[in-house]
Amino acid sequence: MKTSDFYYDLPPELIAQTPLDKRDTSRLMTLDRATGAMEHHHFYELPDFLNPGDCLILNNSRVLPARLLGQRLPGGGACEVLLLIDRGEKTWECLVRPGRKMRTGAKLSFGNGELTAEVVQELPDGNRLVRFDYEGIFLEVLEHLGKMPLPPYIKEELQDQERYQTVYSKVVGSAAAPTAGLHFTPELLEKIAAKGVGIGYVTLHVGLGTFRPVKEEEITDHEMHSEYCVIPQETADLINKTKANGGRVICVGTTSCRTLESWAADDGHMEAKAGWTNIYIYPGYKFKVMDGLVTNFHLPESTLIMLVSAFAGREQVLAAYQEAVKERYRFFSFGDAMFLR
Repeated sequence: MKTSDFYYDLPPELIAQTPLDKRDTSRLMTLDRATGAMEHHHFYELPDFLNPGDCLILNNSRVLPARLLGQRLPGGGACEVLLLIDRGEKTWECLVRPGRKMRTGAKLSFGNGELTAEVVQELPDGNRLVRFDYEGIFLEVLEHLGKMPLPPYIKEELQDQERYQTVYSKVVGSAAAPTAGLHFTPELLEKIAAKGVGIGYVTLHVGLGTFRPVKEEEITDHEMHSEYCVIPQETADLINKTKANGGRVICVGTTSCRTLESWAADDGHMEAKAGWTNIYIYPGYKFKVMDGLVTNFHLPESTLIMLVSAFAGREQVLAAYQEAVKERYRFFSFGDAMFLR
């Protein structure tokens, strides 16, 4: 199967640049996987499509304010560092700019010296290992100095940093938001729970590889990035109980889906687990545990649209995307959602 099989034409003006004033007023397209039937709704109507005894699985990862703007020392030339993975001992794997001027030994300063750093190693893929020096707690320093690492297709400045966090975000570690969850409000979650739908949480720390385009012509030649994920015991128990009682396991976002599918047994049984996953889901994949998916509209030729196509059929998904373009839906991170059932 070719990467070009997952292309669709998207007018640039449909890429949402800012979040809506109210999270759950975004639009919601429903897609029936059995018939291909589509309907147009709003996200606050999601409880109408959930049944008592279903469970909803959400990714509670919280985005690190991982973008640091500073100066190179000496001389004061501007630099940008994006934190990717904590490698321990105050050292992070990072993306840096300008790369040609940030070789091993380069010294950096952020916030008038409140945070300093040194590039200690250049990695084969162009990333850098950067060791930081600071007083106090690193996460508190980041909350003060760091900015949200918004995707490259968003050009507008984010006015409220919390709008790039889900309302249930808890475990800090993502380089990008699990955006399907951005539509939920506390009130909507309460309404869902009151209907008898179980709510469970997993953690997958989203890496920037989620935005990396598939450059290989054959999709099977693409090398999937790794991300760290956790399934707590109570979530495993909820999933097993839901399955045993005939309910549906509905994932919110491709990250929740990838977490469950990484560790589920072939019969769908789930156990508590933590570890790295590089699961790559594309058409032909047999889902072990997921019965429904709430997700945003994804980039053409991305691993994310391939995952959605594996679940609902490539032709049906591309038809739904064409319908969304025609109906002027908002696309990508701050855009509208779809429910595949």
